[in-house]
Amino acid sequence: MNHKFVIGALLFSAMSAAYAADPLSTWNDTAAKSAIEQWVQNATNKDRATYIPPDRRYVVFDNDGTLWPEAPLTFQLQFAVDEIKRLAPRHPEWKTDPVLSAVLNNDLKTVAASGEKGLMQLLAATHSDITTEEFNQRVSSWVDNQRDQRFGCRYDSMGYQPMRQLLNYLRENGFKTWIISGGGIDFMRVLTNKMYGIPPEQVVGSFSLSEFSLTDNGTQLRKTMKGAFNDDAAAKPVAIHLFMGQRPVAAFGNSDGDLAMMQYTAANPDFKTFALIVHHTDAEREYAYDSHPPASGKLVEGLSVAKEKGWTVVDMKKDWKTVFDPAKCKL
Repeated sequence: MNHKFVIGALLFSAMSAAYAADPLSTWNDTAAKSAIEQWVQNATNKDRATYIPPDRRYVVFDNDGTLWPEAPLTFQLQFAVDEIKRLAPRHPEWKTDPVLSAVLNNDLKTVAASGEKGLMQLLAATHSDITTEEFNQRVSSWVDNQRDQRFGCRYDSMGYQPMRQLLNYLRENGFKTWIISGGGIDFMRVLTNKMYGIPPEQVVGSFSLSEFSLTDNGTQLRKTMKGAFNDDAAAKPVAIHLFMGQRPVAAFGNSDGDLAMMQYTAANPDFKTFALIVHHTDAEREYAYDSHPPASGKLVEGLSVAKEKGWTVVDMKKDWKTVFDPAKCKL
């Protein structure tokens, strides 16, 4: 008999039993977990004034820093950096470009100093003038072949376990889960269904317009940098209105870039809403930052507003039993 198979089966059985008894089993029994459970109970009990009909149970999540890490680089920026290096032999002219040559020389300080202009240059070199199918293939290949340098696991294994459980818990209680993120919409859609069970049509992010054309084999969409929409900060409520058509009843974020989305959600006039901020406080198991993030996701105003409004703030170090799946990421 294969003993590894038996041990694996026993572990899976134990984990399944634990989840059945407690769908938020990777959360510590703290105020944050209690607040989530209490709000869901109130929202789904028809006998309470706080009841929310199933067709109005739309909840929104930021992605970078809320569902997966955004340090030391966001996944999409790391993908762009790795793509520049992979494609460089085809583009000798990149060696004389200040930003692209900095990437090739691992000089990320120069890249960061280039600001939004430099970021757009990286995106233009790696995200445009290719078909949507080819872009999806590039992202999938990157996920298959690259590993996070610190934790040693695939990027698609780095969804936060407590947040994945929270997504499942909400869906089991009739909520429809959406992602509203500053990350690229096409980049995220390659990963989110597998990682979180969120289908492509419920993923909203930054985007630029693609161009349609007829080909000898049929049709294609080609990615461009035209009409760019940066789905961050005050643009998030705009995107929610555009793509969802109704105001959410709960919002989950981790940075000041999520504040407008959370304020918009919390101001829903029809229902008792819920707002939760993930605070990165665990330097050992993940990262610790607020006012000085390694890449993005500053959290200063959001903490102040959360305290004022009584929103739930998750202390990653104290409120989560685990961060990543220990079977897939070395901790």
